[in-house]
Amino acid sequence: MTTVTTLPNQTLGMGRRPALIIVDAMLGFTDPASPLGADCNDEIAAIRQLLDAFRSKGAPIIFTTNAYAHENEARVFRRKLPVLNHLRSGGPWSSIDPRVSPLPGERIINKTLPSAFFDTSLRWELACADVDTAVVVGFSTSGCVRATAVDAMQAGFQVLVAREACGDRDRAAHEANLRDLDLKYADVVAVEELLKMIDHLSIWVKPAREFGCSIGVEAWWA
Repeated sequence: MTTVTTLPNQTLGMGRRPALIIVDAMLGFTDPASPLGADCNDEIAAIRQLLDAFRSKGAPIIFTTNAYAHENEARVFRRKLPVLNHLRSGGPWSSIDPRVSPLPGERIINKTLPSAFFDTSLRWELACADVDTAVVVGFSTSGCVRATAVDAMQAGFQVLVAREACGDRDRAAHEANLRDLDLKYADVVAVEELLKMIDHLSIWVKPAREFGCSIGVEAWWA
C-alpha cells in the first residue's frame, strides 16, 4: 500500500486589494424547496457578514449566477446533471437570495459553467480594479466554488475561501474539497479571521480609470 503524505505548502494570506466573489447564492441552491437546494441559513448569514464588511470598505463585490437562456448553453454539463435545467434565466430559482441581495451598482455576472472565470469578463474586471486577492464564498463547495477558486489562482490571484460561507448538499464532499483547496490552491480560513483581515484594510474611493471598469465602485488601496 502506498503511503500518502501531505505536500508542504505555504499560507497565501490576503493582499492589499481584495474582492469578494459570491458564487451562485441563488434560491436554486439556498431554498430547500428547490430540486438543487438545501438549508443554507448558516452559510447565508456568514456571507452576509462578509458582504457587510466589504461594503464598509468600498471594496469590489461580484455576484455570480448560474442560469440558462438557450438550449445550446452548457449542453454537456446539463446532460451530465439534468437537474440543472431547473435553473432557467428569469425563473424562480435563478434569483439571488434576498438575504444577500446586490445593491444598485454591484456587479452580477451570469455564467453557464462551474467556474466564474470561464467564458466571462471576470478576470478582466478584477484586473481593471487592481484586485490582487479573490475571497470566494457561495455554493456549492464541490462544484462552482471549487472551480472558481482554482481558476482564480490560475489567473494569478491570491485566493481565500471562507469556510463557513460555503455550502454543499454533500457534507463529505464539502469537507474533502475544502481540504484539497487549502492544500493546493487557496487559504481556507474562518469567517472570523477574514473579518479581522478586512478590518485592517485601508481603502478609499477614487474615480474610475480612463478605460473604465464595470465593477461599479472603484476601490483603491493605500
